[in-house]
Amino acid sequence: MIIKNFDEIKKIRTSCYLASQVLEMIKKYIIPGITTKKLDKICNLYIINNQKAIPACLGYKGFPKSVCISVNDTVCHGIPKNKKLKNGDIVNIDVTILKNGFFGDTSKMFLVGKVKNSNKLLCNITQQSLYLSIYKIKPGIKLNTIGNNIEKFIKFKNNYSIVKKYCGHGIGKKFHELPNILHFKNNNNIILKKGMIFTIEPIINLGKNKVFILKDGWTVKTKDKSLSAQYEHTILVTSNGCEIMTIRKNENIPKIIINK
Repeated sequence: MIIKNFDEIKKIRTSCYLASQVLEMIKKYIIPGITTKKLDKICNLYIINNQKAIPACLGYKGFPKSVCISVNDTVCHGIPKNKKLKNGDIVNIDVTILKNGFFGDTSKMFLVGKVKNSNKLLCNITQQSLYLSIYKIKPGIKLNTIGNNIEKFIKFKNNYSIVKKYCGHGIGKKFHELPNILHFKNNNNIILKKGMIFTIEPIINLGKNKVFILKDGWTVKTKDKSLSAQYEHTILVTSNGCEIMTIRKNENIPKIIINK
């Protein structure tokens, strides 16, 4: 568990802001007919040329692209390819920025064209589960409060499940640090403290939670071919609540949350 100081928080905040800007920038390009490879290239050029930053996913443990793009039944770590997006697809884009030696990490869902209401609802419920957990964060609570509340919310939704193989994580000078952030009921009794920074990134399936990895070693799919959605924010624990470091414009949640 790493507690960040003022200067570290300032640098992480910059990386997080840049990551959120990539997701805002790419929205207008997500239309039927564009390839995920093209979207990756747009993100890559924007990060390098406009933001003067590093796309942290590129080359990370051998990952071949600048962002992860996961479509429909791809759970996470989707490798951008020449496959075109279709009307009705749901798409997660996961962006991690490295700037001045510090990381910022975020992802969100995008809807391609006209999407079925049931699939829109999956994305909405997933985002709600993230927001619900963020509203609980403050110093002094147990880390398992996050996962316990996500599971409590999700288990009342028909046929939804939480992917348990992947979790959130601490972040700072390293892409992945401790603690691990589980998105389901657990017994992790670590106490949150001011200055902790970590990601919360629940993955919710419109079916069972069993997944498998393709031969490429990265792309994670649902076993039952059900759709999957994920939202992610990087969170700073403050003295009386938390700050959403990767918040985007027009999100229906405050950047600074006071939890007395």
